[in-house]
Amino acid sequence: MKKPIDILEQYWSFKAFRPLQEEIIQAVLEGDDVFTLLPTGGGKSLCYQVPTLVFDGLCIVVSPLIALMKDQVETLKKKGIKALALTSDYRSSEIDTMLDNCIYGNYKFLYLSPERLQQDLVQARIKQMHVELIAIDEAHCISSWGHDFRPAYREIKILREFHPESPMIALTATARPKVISDIINELELREPSIFRNSFRRENLSLEVYTESDKHERLLRILNKSTGSAIVYLRNRKSTVSMSEFLNEHGIGCLVYHGGLNSDEKHKNFEDWKNNRSRVMAATNAFGMGIDKADVETVIHFNLPESLESYYQEAGRAGRNGSPARAVLLKNEADENRVRNQFLKVLADVPFIKEVYRKLSSYFQIAYGEGAYQTFDFDYTAFCDRYKLNPVLTYNALQVMDRNSIIAVTPQFSHQTELQVVVSKDVLFRYMEKHLDLKPVMLSLLRTYGGLFDVMTKVNPLMISKKLNLDEIVLIDALKKLYTDEIIDLNLAETDAQITFIEPREDDKTINRFSDIINQQKRLKTWQINNVIEYINDDTQCKVVKLLNYFGEEINDPCGICSVCKTDRPVEKPNRRAEIETISKALSHKALSSRDIIKLTDLNEERVSYLIKFMLEKDLIEITETNTYKLTD
Repeated sequence: MKKPIDILEQYWSFKAFRPLQEEIIQAVLEGDDVFTLLPTGGGKSLCYQVPTLVFDGLCIVVSPLIALMKDQVETLKKKGIKALALTSDYRSSEIDTMLDNCIYGNYKFLYLSPERLQQDLVQARIKQMHVELIAIDEAHCISSWGHDFRPAYREIKILREFHPESPMIALTATARPKVISDIINELELREPSIFRNSFRRENLSLEVYTESDKHERLLRILNKSTGSAIVYLRNRKSTVSMSEFLNEHGIGCLVYHGGLNSDEKHKNFEDWKNNRSRVMAATNAFGMGIDKADVETVIHFNLPESLESYYQEAGRAGRNGSPARAVLLKNEADENRVRNQFLKVLADVPFIKEVYRKLSSYFQIAYGEGAYQTFDFDYTAFCDRYKLNPVLTYNALQVMDRNSIIAVTPQFSHQTELQVVVSKDVLFRYMEKHLDLKPVMLSLLRTYGGLFDVMTKVNPLMISKKLNLDEIVLIDALKKLYTDEIIDLNLAETDAQITFIEPREDDKTINRFSDIINQQKRLKTWQINNVIEYINDDTQCKVVKLLNYFGEEINDPCGICSVCKTDRPVEKPNRRAEIETISKALSHKALSSRDIIKLTDLNEERVSYLIKFMLEKDLIEITETNTYKLTD
């Protein structure tokens, strides 16, 4: 039998384990059930990957994150380790073959979602596999008190029925004591060995600042460092505008959000990971599995929806142990905004029932029928027909999806596709005669390779943004190119698919989950209140406050967070020296207060005071353009 340390060096080229990894692996090898709580960057995946390579058989990994499954399988394959993931990319016949490979093909890892595990075919084949370890990733999803509850996780314990002798390891990065207890009970772990590493990160400075001009403070933060950074924002549109803003100010920035196709996501991630672009402007879609140790700064431009998600995202900074910052910027409007964004749009039980009934009518599903029927779904058309609030309706659909009443699948398989069906000479002659269509065609050619050779998936929304066109105008242009027989075109007409999992029973269908829905609503309110309390508390060390929230009884201040730095004794400012600094800056040209802050590195409050003082003493005067200059 190989030793774990030898496997670590052979496949990962590490000479030593991180804290707790070796103890966790040893417990698994001894056949114990294990609960593992390691913060982001703690190396959770090695805790089941290394022992699996010691065992003869297979490890089944249950995960809710398709992107992370794909990434881990790709990484394992590059190391020469046989692994596969049962994702929605594959047809039923392909899934059948893949399951056979796990039985007969010497595979070491099978990744699947909890929903996939519920399929009869998958269960039947798993019974035949030589399973030596069951790993439950993102285990907090099993708890209704967790921040990302998925009822399908509660069916995972069926794996224990299939392979009662195999140890089970549950892994998560953030969980409060109540959630930990819930995970252990729901998975029916047998006298588990529990391993918890402190959430404390000695190298990570947690900072919260109130800023009237967040963009200005953001530029100052990024200009003070040269390292890699992530800026987390509320939505897709914000990431695009932030990327444009930073690039305009000479800071290379890419975007990452759920609306990008897989090729765009991969390219942007690789460019950022390999430091071809310094900053990533991202939604929370830029999450698990980010393998980049040298991130120097993580900035939350908007308030997060929970302290769990905040600390996971903040923890992506400084994973190499070097000094790093996690900065949260807030202003007076943020509290109302976060309540409106996350609380006022929560769908209650009566509204969810209404959406479910209308959804059944929309697809003409009779009472008692509909189970496992799938339909193309135009979300906008559905909301328009029944005059439904789009945000509330979206959230209602998500609740039904999480509770396995329906399954909502983005229609990635039916994206818009096109191919140029004329020669290059003919195309360019056509563009010279149709100058209004030329920018569209040129943008497509520059963005997508192989348009002359094969049908190619394209993203009309992205192209329309590049050209500053309304998407409807772009679609009309594509239709014109198709009519004129310049391109072959398959135009997507729906944006999702809906699969009804439960037979239609109207109120009864939703009533079975009403207690969970109401509990989740109370939990979300509690989480938002904790976020607001965290950002407004300027009396307690930020690290101590966060660790207490996660159940760690620590009272030793970190010394480097925004509260600790404010509490440090500071020397009385030397007003004369500061006035000389500002005067020197103004000796070249008139400047705004913002320019003075940039050039002098004095903070906004201090510059405001000094400008007022210098105006009173007639040392400076205001120009017609509201800048300041030295008095003649």
